[in-house]
Amino acid sequence: MTAFTRSRSAKILAGVALLSASAMVIAGCSSTPSDEPSDGGGSSADLTLKLGSLLPQTGSLSFLGPPMESGVGLAVKEVNDADAGVTIELTAEDEGDTDTKAYETSITKLQSAGVSAIVGAAASGVSRLILDGNVSAGILQISASNTGPDFTDWDDNGLYFRTAPSDLLQGEVLGNLIAEDGHKTLGVIYQNDAYGTGLFDNIKSTFEGAGGEVVADASYNVGDGQFDAQVETIKAQNPDAVAIVSFDQFKTIAPLLVNAGISPDKFYLVDGNLSDYGSSPDTNFPFSLEGAQGTKPGPALEDDFTDRLQTFWTGEGNPEVNDFTYAAEAYDAVVLVALASLAAGSTEGADIAAKMAEVSGGSGDGEKCTSFAECAKIINDGGTADYDGYSGEITFDENGDPQGASIGTYVYGADNLITRTN
Repeated sequence: MTAFTRSRSAKILAGVALLSASAMVIAGCSSTPSDEPSDGGGSSADLTLKLGSLLPQTGSLSFLGPPMESGVGLAVKEVNDADAGVTIELTAEDEGDTDTKAYETSITKLQSAGVSAIVGAAASGVSRLILDGNVSAGILQISASNTGPDFTDWDDNGLYFRTAPSDLLQGEVLGNLIAEDGHKTLGVIYQNDAYGTGLFDNIKSTFEGAGGEVVADASYNVGDGQFDAQVETIKAQNPDAVAIVSFDQFKTIAPLLVNAGISPDKFYLVDGNLSDYGSSPDTNFPFSLEGAQGTKPGPALEDDFTDRLQTFWTGEGNPEVNDFTYAAEAYDAVVLVALASLAAGSTEGADIAAKMAEVSGGSGDGEKCTSFAECAKIINDGGTADYDGYSGEITFDENGDPQGASIGTYVYGADNLITRTN
């Protein structure tokens, strides 16, 4: 099979300003997958697609596990229920994080299972560690939440995609939000990895470009549990606002900031820590986050979609999902891979990758459709499908980046739950 090759020229995303279950298999019929791609003129395939997911069931991003796993699981169920030529067998493994390194064992299991594509990892730092190995194995990797700008130029033989926008956009939106709120000085606590430094750089450049000044910044390393020194650094400069670029370390950092006399209405959060904390038994903040704000990628979700997610997830014996961060991006990732497999008439990673831009509307002149079943009918009838999903239009460019993306802004109420404000 010939690998799909893309130009790796750098692009800054344009968009409207807009990451626990044990290993499981969701299987349908045991048909034999096609070994040869079709000529692109439609499909009458009967394919069994082995799909892996590598998502955080444990570790510092574990709060993102339920929404993302529910998105993947629902999409798999709906693809299989459509009975339109592709049956997915899903193997789900734990990503953990770069501290616990659960992904090392998990990625070996997925590759040994013979998966053609993997949804994940959630963390950009983990994806950086596994991507080259997946490329060497010919496995397509699609992340619902990798936001590191460097993935745009990664030498991936056309096998890497993401349904979430680059941090270039989120950093710009958050920096502008802080400035538009009238703040003139800013302190930033950030995680010392590519995710944290990337967001910090973009928040700082945007905020200072709007006339503000970052008067203090302090980083910490993944795995750290003590943040007193970072809080002291910020407090010493008494900034108007504080941005916290972290994962679940926020649950330790926030009380320290409050104890230092910095009120929560000065907090600005990012996708790695913006969550509904009011119903989290492991949080127990002794104070309200009312007035704190933050950003995360994704449009406002339709009630029908979130209802389907909850029904599926609780039906699998899990507690209700607390929030839906990256659930739509995970769902869309599965649908796009299944459609590309159907369009290619193949379950080989490179063949699927060659059709990803087409089924997302990034190439060709496809017919708009908004579900796997609807898009699959177009393909099976000999047409070209252009899928628009719950996370937006997506439309992959030559680098596997979504060309259209949205960033939501949110505010906390007295109950420590977030409400979208745009």
